[in-house]
Amino acid sequence: MQDIQNDQDPRPQLRRAVAQLNAVAAQVRPDRLDAATPCGEYDVRGLLGHLVGVARALAEATGEGEVRRGDDRPPRVADDAWPAAVEESCTELVDAWRDEARLTEPFDAPWGKVPGHNALRFIVMELVVHAWDLNEALGRPAALDPELSEYALATAERLPAEGRPGAFAAARPAPEGADAHVRLAARTGRAVETTAG
Repeated sequence: MQDIQNDQDPRPQLRRAVAQLNAVAAQVRPDRLDAATPCGEYDVRGLLGHLVGVARALAEATGEGEVRRGDDRPPRVADDAWPAAVEESCTELVDAWRDEARLTEPFDAPWGKVPGHNALRFIVMELVVHAWDLNEALGRPAALDPELSEYALATAERLPAEGRPGAFAAARPAPEGADAHVRLAARTGRAVETTAG
């Protein structure tokens, strides 16, 4: 994958994406953990586990940014403790990127070795997309940041339209006039025909 240009320090967007995800996760109640999400392979509990596991794995990546296989296993979390688990793991992720040197160090991402800033932009995209997934599953309790979705969409448009195995499905068409959130969801393979607006 080509290096992403014009954004050498995505850490401010990472902090915004984490704040947004925490705001949505704070709305999770135990009786909603089995609800379906637009990310087809996960219910709410599974999506939260994926987010916590991946955030921790990325925060603990080895010296060259390698995420060891199996390090993103979902954790065991009590039903009423998911909002705190998401917040804790995302804090670890933000802290792990405080060192500016990480932005230029090689990062062994699933799609190849790239500079840290490139990998971080994709991490931001994943957090933003999954915040949308979670917000939809919970009945849209939070107002999402359109600028953040536009930022993530610009990254998603660098992905091949057929998707990336193990990450996102093939892009789908977005409804005419769809907002940034829905266009991002469609670009990352979500069925959005009934969720425009």
